Formats: sequence, structure tokens, C-alpha cells
Amino acid sequence: MNNVIKFRLAEEIKNCGLTTIEIAKKIGVSPEMITQYKTTKKLPKLDTFAKLCKELDLDANYILGLN
Repeated sequence: MNNVIKFRLAEEIKNCGLTTIEIAKKIGVSPEMITQYKTTKKLPKLDTFAKLCKELDLDANYILGLN
């Protein structure tokens, strides 16, 4: 399940049209953290995940593999 979340989150971040720095500023984390979400096994904390979904207009259910 984590692999599905990781893959979908990384794809959506990559395809959102914003730079890593822009995303980081929008959600209040470091650019390095965004890179880790895309390239490592690290997943965002729940509050950060919620901010990512809101700021990038992501469907949380899709990212989580619920639909």
C-alpha cells in the first residue's frame, strides 16, 4: 500500500507544474523534504499531506489508493 501512495504522490508532485521550491513554500516545508517525498520512502506527515492535497488540488482518496 505504501508503494502505491509513494508512486502516486511522486507522480502528482512531478506533474503539478510547480518547482520543488514553490511547493515547499506553499506548504511550509523545506525543498529537500519535497524531494524526499518524490525519491525516498519518506511519506509526509498527515497535516503536510493535507496541505499538499489542498495546495496542489490533489484527490487524497486517489493518492491513498481508495478509489
